[in-house]
Amino acid sequence: MSSAAEREAASAARGGQSSPVPRVNGAVREEVRDGRRDDGRPEERRPGERRRAEPGPRRAAPAVPGPAVWPGAPTPLGARYRVGPDGVAGTNFALWAGGGAEAVELCLFDEQGGVVTETRCALPELTHEIWHGFVPGVRPGQRYGFRVHGRWDPWTGARFNPAKLLLDPYARAVDGDFSLPPEVYGHVRDWPQQYIADTVRDDRDSAPYVPKGVVVHDDDDWSDDVRPKTPWADSVIYELHVRGFTMRHPEIPPELRGTYAGLAHPAAVAHLTRLGVTAVELLPVHQFAHEDHLLRRGLRNYWGYNSIGYFAPHAGYSASGTAGQQVGEFKRMVRALHAAGIEVILDVVYNHTAEAGELGPTLSLRGIDNRGYYRLQSDQRRYADYTGCGNTLHAGRPHVLRLITDSLRYWVTEMGVDGFRFDLAAALARSMHDVDMLSPFLAVIAQDPVLRRVKLIAEPWDVGSGGYQVGAFPPLWTEWNDRYRDAVRDFWRGALPDVRDLGYRLSGSSDLYAWGGRRPYASVNFVTAHDGFTLRDLVSYEHKHNEANGEDNRDGTHDNRSWNSGAEGETDDARIAALRRRRLRALVTTLLLSTGVPMLTAGDEMGRTQGGNNNAYCQDNAVSWVDWSLLEDPGWRELCALTARLTGLRRAHPVLRRRAFFSGRPQEADGLRDLAWFTPAGTEMTERDWYAPAAAVGLFLSGRDIPGRDARGRKVTDDSFLALLHSGDRPLSWTLPGPPWASGYELVVDTSREDQAEAPGDRHRGGAAVTVPARSVLLWRVTG
Repeated sequence: MSSAAEREAASAARGGQSSPVPRVNGAVREEVRDGRRDDGRPEERRPGERRRAEPGPRRAAPAVPGPAVWPGAPTPLGARYRVGPDGVAGTNFALWAGGGAEAVELCLFDEQGGVVTETRCALPELTHEIWHGFVPGVRPGQRYGFRVHGRWDPWTGARFNPAKLLLDPYARAVDGDFSLPPEVYGHVRDWPQQYIADTVRDDRDSAPYVPKGVVVHDDDDWSDDVRPKTPWADSVIYELHVRGFTMRHPEIPPELRGTYAGLAHPAAVAHLTRLGVTAVELLPVHQFAHEDHLLRRGLRNYWGYNSIGYFAPHAGYSASGTAGQQVGEFKRMVRALHAAGIEVILDVVYNHTAEAGELGPTLSLRGIDNRGYYRLQSDQRRYADYTGCGNTLHAGRPHVLRLITDSLRYWVTEMGVDGFRFDLAAALARSMHDVDMLSPFLAVIAQDPVLRRVKLIAEPWDVGSGGYQVGAFPPLWTEWNDRYRDAVRDFWRGALPDVRDLGYRLSGSSDLYAWGGRRPYASVNFVTAHDGFTLRDLVSYEHKHNEANGEDNRDGTHDNRSWNSGAEGETDDARIAALRRRRLRALVTTLLLSTGVPMLTAGDEMGRTQGGNNNAYCQDNAVSWVDWSLLEDPGWRELCALTARLTGLRRAHPVLRRRAFFSGRPQEADGLRDLAWFTPAGTEMTERDWYAPAAAVGLFLSGRDIPGRDARGRKVTDDSFLALLHSGDRPLSWTLPGPPWASGYELVVDTSREDQAEAPGDRHRGGAAVTVPARSVLLWRVTG
């Protein structure tokens, strides 16, 4: 308990003898709370009778007789349209609701002449905690929800409230938007004594204010779809937002912008193919809700990390309708991307839901079985929050694991996706309290015949104790490598004390991933992501500027590892503008030449800016949307051309996308070491060089010494390359290594140049001294 008053209130709710008596102007106020009178004595009620909550009357339910409900089947969960007994078509409904549920009502919603009618019918059968029934005549397009009856006892974690219409956790389409008036809260949200507000039940009907599930019929077998199945080592990921990527695209029809159909449009697909990416990683597309604190400020949750429907594509991204049409539109988008050779990876949020903490709304799982779905503290009124979002799903429980894995398999087998990036994956890997790499969640994924074959990416941390787990996830998993991000940012802003950490990050982070059979592609390398500065802002701002979020600039990280290049924000100084573009080219080149899987963030290739906002989660506007007009600027167009040329180099040269870690040894007797590091003097780095302050490092990648063989068993060989990285502010003389490393070199990339459409083509012999411009990368191909 957080205070003496709360402890006394708790005692009162339990019937304790020392309960305080609420008073108004010195007089005793007689009330009933949670089935207890003010004096702590239980309120006398008939079994099954529900108390009317204060304040406000309960909305009367329409007196509509329910249809006949046949027993049906407990599997599959959710609503499935099918042909039932005697050839009668209808829909089977099945809902898991744990031992505390006393009854489940199915609620069907129909609209005629602007009047919505709710028809309620009890699900008659209970099999292994699954309530189920078959309703003849219910067809695709039918809107529905559930009401679950049971005890209201927040002190023990029970928060059943049949006045609240609940979204089916297995709903495959959702119609309507979430608003958050007081009626959608299971407790009296505006109760004067907020410290016990969550214990006072609100019996007002929430049905008019919440979206409904939609029955969807799906008989698509994907026989006409060809999955790209790009190997991990060959992958280039492009993180994008379905809405933000297309909202300002001039070649996409206005009615399709911001939708799945917009992303499937040839103009959008053409940019992705020109850029050379192999996969799009979509910010959350599960149905999500907007938080109350944002709605009160006139904002919305733009990123979507507030899921409430794990089977339903977010209806707000549908151009074709929300009565099930969003499902087909999403599939057509996936097919269009697959046809272009692009995989679809979903950013998924199974660690928490939009129901937040004990003061949050009752939308779905809380009202179905709060104790069964969520991690609770020893004080079961409170939620264990490892996510920073108010609650944490209890992924160690069988029915929660089933919900998650059923959802994942559905998106793979029925929606066509190719992989998943798991938000705050460490929260899913917790057993009792600690993160456990032998946890039920990771064990189930590892043995699942569908899921173990798709791309699995962990965000390997959460906000709880011991939650930082970079490098710890088991084989099959790749990870967002924030240590790569930090080292590269620090190097290019001149903040690394030496180059030891940078060496590991450029060469695949073997210190993190060379165990248990993991490979270099276990590291998803990134410099920027949706969360934080854009690449352009990284070189334009030293401080966050999040005032538009309405939180007095308190939100977002302070640790940006950025340098503004001499002026904070936009400037007319041509010298600073040129320096920023040069630094951007160096950052992009470093990312795409590093061993591992590179991830680009949408718009970075064309200089997208958020005006210094490093937490634009609530900016559903031009702050977050990709500005396609930037490609009309020659400077930003050249950055895009360089990005495409670098992805082309990766695609053409296996030495840049290795499948095994470097050994520092030759593969053949007459070979070279597969990786060698050089100083500007043209000599190999010694132990002392790694520890000395330095702003430059050179790495030699031997194409003759690539381990492994191709599909036909032939040795893989390639050109050799020398990359010179110099983050200092003055030009540097560098001696190119001579024989046996190379007798000649051709310059392939020079990031100091504005024109990046073609390779520079400069040639020099081995042993020659060349000038490396300040803050630039030179990539040389060995010619002899």
